[in-house]
Amino acid sequence: MADDKSSNPMRDIRVAKLVLNISVGESGDRLQKAAKVLEQLTGQVPVYGKARYTVRSFAIRRNEKIACNVTVRGEKAMQLIEAGLKVKEFELIRKNFSMTGNFGFGINEHIDLGIKYDPSTGIYGMDFYVCLERPGYRVARRRQRKSRVGVQHKVTKEDAIKWFQTKFEGVVLNKAYQG
Repeated sequence: MADDKSSNPMRDIRVAKLVLNISVGESGDRLQKAAKVLEQLTGQVPVYGKARYTVRSFAIRRNEKIACNVTVRGEKAMQLIEAGLKVKEFELIRKNFSMTGNFGFGINEHIDLGIKYDPSTGIYGMDFYVCLERPGYRVARRRQRKSRVGVQHKVTKEDAIKWFQTKFEGVVLNKAYQG
C-alpha cells in the first residue's frame, strides 16, 4: 500500500503561492521605493501592510503603512524561488520549514536577484515565503460543499523537506541559526 502512494498523481506536491515581503518599518519614501522594487521583480502591484499598534521606540503609529508584499503564483513563482535559493546557495536550515509543510527564507540584498542597482532606490532585503499544497486542497477553500483536507493528504514538514531536496537538489542543515 505504501509503495503505490508515490505513483498517485494526487500526492504530487506543488507550489500554491510565493509571498514576497519587504518590511521597511516606516512609511513614506523608503516604503514607496520598496514597493517599486517588488513591482520591478514581479510585474504586480504590491499590497501595503499596516502597523498593528503604536510603538514609540520604533517611531511607528497604529495603522501606519510599514511594509509591502506581493503574492506570486504559477511559473513566475517557481522562477523567483529558484532565483532566491540561488542567492542562498540552495541551503536552508530545518527551522526554515513549518509544521504545515511551508517554508520561508530571507535575502539581504535584492540586487542579488539580478535587478540592476539603482542609487536612487537603495538596497532592500526581503522575505520569501513558499506555500506548498497537493491537488485537492481546493475542497477546503471552495464555497459550496466545503470540507477538510485529510490528515494523510496534508503536506508535512518532512514532505516539504523531501520536496525541496528533490526539486532543487537543496541541502537542509540541522544547525540552529544561519548567519
